[in-house]
Amino acid sequence: MEQSKAGAQIGRRAFIQAAVILLALMILAGVLTRVIMPGTYSRSLVDGREVIDPASFHYTAQPPLPVWRWFTAPVEVLWGPDAVMVITIIVFIMLVGGSFAVLDRSQVLRSVIARAVAAFKRRKYLLLAIIVLFFMALGGFLGIFEETVPLIPMVLALAYSLGWDSLTGLGMSLLATGFGFAAAVSNPFTVGVAQRLAGLPLFSGAAFRVVIFAAVYLIVLAFLTRHARRVERDPRSSPVYAEDQAQRAKYGLVEVADAAVTPALRRAGAWLGLSLLAILVVFTLSPFIATLSSLSLPLTGLLFLAAGVGSGLFAGFGGRGVWRAFLEGIGGIAPGIILILMAMSVKFIIVAGGIMDTTLHGASLYISRTTPVVAAALVYLLTLVLEFFVNSGSAKAFLVVPIIAPLADLVGLTRQTAVLGYCFGDGFTNLFYPTNAVLLIGLGLTVVTYPKWIRWTIGLQVVVFLVTLGFLALAAVTRFGPF
Repeated sequence: MEQSKAGAQIGRRAFIQAAVILLALMILAGVLTRVIMPGTYSRSLVDGREVIDPASFHYTAQPPLPVWRWFTAPVEVLWGPDAVMVITIIVFIMLVGGSFAVLDRSQVLRSVIARAVAAFKRRKYLLLAIIVLFFMALGGFLGIFEETVPLIPMVLALAYSLGWDSLTGLGMSLLATGFGFAAAVSNPFTVGVAQRLAGLPLFSGAAFRVVIFAAVYLIVLAFLTRHARRVERDPRSSPVYAEDQAQRAKYGLVEVADAAVTPALRRAGAWLGLSLLAILVVFTLSPFIATLSSLSLPLTGLLFLAAGVGSGLFAGFGGRGVWRAFLEGIGGIAPGIILILMAMSVKFIIVAGGIMDTTLHGASLYISRTTPVVAAALVYLLTLVLEFFVNSGSAKAFLVVPIIAPLADLVGLTRQTAVLGYCFGDGFTNLFYPTNAVLLIGLGLTVVTYPKWIRWTIGLQVVVFLVTLGFLALAAVTRFGPF
């Protein structure tokens, strides 16, 4: 019987669906550069980052982007302004994909999962609540998002073993991290940067943010628990039941007797645990150490490489076996690289066409003519729109906050409320837009296609949007401060 491939394998159907969607978005971005007049703000460097002058906008006579460059943009991003970030992400997912395949093929992952299942067999929903809180806290308090990707396959395997599906696993890890990132309490990359640019005391307003974080946690937990219970009662009710069969057969209800856990597997499991502990230390320290923060993604990738290769060797898999499994994993994840390049090209087309600043300027005119409550909602919506093209939370803060802070003063909206609206808009759609590289990578590690992900999460997104909109209105009415 043919042995199934190890690690994450991006399916042909999922790849084609995502590629078609991204191609349509690239064309749409190109068309927008033909109908919106290009313009620009003046920029200056502050602490090594570009900050715009809100009073400097002017239209330009920039020539339109040639049509053929709409389609070469996925290649051009490799030497564009975001080249370092793009290449870093590509290398990162190759390390993760290869290392995960080694853990999978060497049976180390099954061994570790089996022990976790045995420990929480009768308290699986308590385990679900703890894992969701853990990932939400990584995003909400430490601003961790991309770096959690190596942990997604492990949570997926755990979800299968507990009788759930890949959507539950993605919800416990990727969804929880993203929603925690948006409902941030002390996220240094959104709350920290935005408050500093707005002149607010660092991490002020934390009490109100904790209430918001708790509300979003309860909503996400209720959503996941309801879905997991339904799948547990009737596996066929899962939207990805058919696609999950291969992985369910591999990890479903896995049971490894103590006798089957050899000393070699125990040593491999211990090495894996130490490596994950080192990754957690990087997560914890990176918001407070600037150098570590800028290197956290490649460092996490290297630590996960050490986890995979070291565990494979400790398990007695041998150098040749480790190498073969590693290449097999890279081959499985490779189509995701094309999707990432296409996703990044959408922003490239918008910026090269010179219409990013025009969009920002047009929105600022609407905000300056309205009431505080409506202005807060417009800040939320403006950031939602910009999130489509600019995924980085801190980069978007440098783009948006210098404009919305003086506008907030003008319409009687506190700057703290404006920052809150910016944070909401920055985070929740990280898990909605197909231009987000982390979402594409996360889905690529599973059998879940983008359309099925959207259908599964759209109701949750609407509920969270309405709830956060209510919190934002409350902040505007009560003049959430200190100013």
